[in-house]
Amino acid sequence: MLDIDKKDQRPLRMVVYDELKMRILTGQIAAGERMMEEETSRDLGVSRTPVREAFKRLEKEGLVIIKPRRGAFATQMAKKDLMEILDVRESLESMAAGQACERMTKAQKEKLRSVCEKHKKAVANNTYKQMVKYDTEFHELLVEGSRNKTLINFVEQLQELVLRFRYIYYDKTESAANVAAEHGNILDAILEGDVDKTIAETKKHIIGLKDIVRDFDL
Repeated sequence: MLDIDKKDQRPLRMVVYDELKMRILTGQIAAGERMMEEETSRDLGVSRTPVREAFKRLEKEGLVIIKPRRGAFATQMAKKDLMEILDVRESLESMAAGQACERMTKAQKEKLRSVCEKHKKAVANNTYKQMVKYDTEFHELLVEGSRNKTLINFVEQLQELVLRFRYIYYDKTESAANVAAEHGNILDAILEGDVDKTIAETKKHIIGLKDIVRDFDL
């Protein structure tokens, strides 16, 4: 059953869409799992119309495949898809990091440091959702720090797919401590004002994720 905030002014179809999308991204709805309109509407406590509209939007985003008379099926994220995402991230995020090193304000740097520490603590405590949350925030702050609107817009288009990857990554790998250490190396380079080192550390971080993906059994 959906827990709808009375202050939420969004149309019901958007609330349903966001809920189903997050369930898919976080693995609550597994790849290949079938979702029927009637069952889903009953589970969420809504009519079938907003569920049908949500399915159509999720299909456009590649998160589900709709099969006539059979329902909607959550799509599988292939290894090839992850590698392509990481290829783009390597180019765009390393560029963003280099610009962030030059352009971040003192307040932005302090916020990046705080998130880095929270991520490290989450890894130490093995709190899964917190690891994902602060990993995501670290990279968002890094890109925002570039203060390059065009670059930020490009990277934002990847964020939902990147989120899906992070949930898969933290669920399947024991390398979370390495990720935290690599974030620390990027932060140190930014605080030192070393642009070349910042770019190099960011590239190294994402290349390391590629190595992990190659070993995934998706």
